[in-house]
Amino acid sequence: MGPQPLLVDVLPDTLAGSRRGPVAVLTLNRPAKRNALCDEMILGIERFFAELPDDVGAVVLAAAGEHFCAGLDLGEMAERDALAGVRHSRMWHRVFESIEFGRVPVVAALKGAVVGGGLELAAAAHVRVAERSTFYALPEGQRGIFVGGGGAVRLPRLIGVARMTDLMLTGRRYDADEGSAVGLSQYVVEVGAGLEFALGLADQIAGNAAQTNFAVIQALPRIAEAAPREGYLMEAMMAAIAQDTDDAKQRMRDFLEGRAAKVTDR
Repeated sequence: MGPQPLLVDVLPDTLAGSRRGPVAVLTLNRPAKRNALCDEMILGIERFFAELPDDVGAVVLAAAGEHFCAGLDLGEMAERDALAGVRHSRMWHRVFESIEFGRVPVVAALKGAVVGGGLELAAAAHVRVAERSTFYALPEGQRGIFVGGGGAVRLPRLIGVARMTDLMLTGRRYDADEGSAVGLSQYVVEVGAGLEFALGLADQIAGNAAQTNFAVIQALPRIAEAAPREGYLMEAMMAAIAQDTDDAKQRMRDFLEGRAAKVTDR
């Protein structure tokens, strides 16, 4: 099925929404600025996820042009005082949390620059596909600033404090393969193949049981952060809730009666 318009109320021109079957696509649409994130885009992202139709089962986060996102539009922060800076950062936190802990899983299709705030945005997605043109960096250390879009929380969970420290202190860049090796993406694909690959993954994810997708994106991160005793209890409760649904029972019957595919080495 080809892309269809997605009716989200009044997205700015710097974003584009569409859908393909059960998958919605949000495209960063500011290629002349390497998709640098302005406030208009951040608030549009929030609106997009708040207004997702009920029959959307997954989202792909994509980008127009050669780059995913070169970070924060620094022109918007030149005259901001400390209190305004805190409020701005907290606004980014709120919006990116609506991605990470939203209603459906999100797959990010990365290419070119995934830098600064662009890396923070990518880290809020659940699955990341990187084209071989992708490179990652956190240049805030060279610009006299600090991450403010949740990177200090999400990125150490992906790559560790030491690697993030190195990126920020030295200006080091990771290419697509290095980024995958340290945990910044789960897949690396050829240049030009990222969006279709991400759409294929998202379509597969949208076909999962809704209660399982919910458990993976809502419960799993919290279980992983909990003390073991509390984590085991949350796991047991989530497992019991998921398997008690009619959908889960039908899927198990399909498997036991030979109507569902088995896991193989292919």
